[in-house]
Amino acid sequence: MLRWFCRKHEVIVYSREGCHLCHEAVEVLARHGLAARQIDIDSQPDLRQRFHEWVPVVVIDGVERFRGRIDEVLLRRLLRSDR
Repeated sequence: MLRWFCRKHEVIVYSREGCHLCHEAVEVLARHGLAARQIDIDSQPDLRQRFHEWVPVVVIDGVERFRGRIDEVLLRRLLRSDR
């Protein structure tokens, strides 16, 4: 797979235990060369309240980009625009 980035991105995935979409999001990000730091929203009451049932939430370089499934076309565009 082609890597569409020229710098290292800070990627956070807000997730919860047993979330199949969260697992899928991390796999999609990895396919695009992005290593994600996962944060379990259930470990912090403020995060659980903030994201509740919206996981996974993907934040790239401080900007919330995806909730639920990752749109890979949009992800590629985001990464290409960073070159």
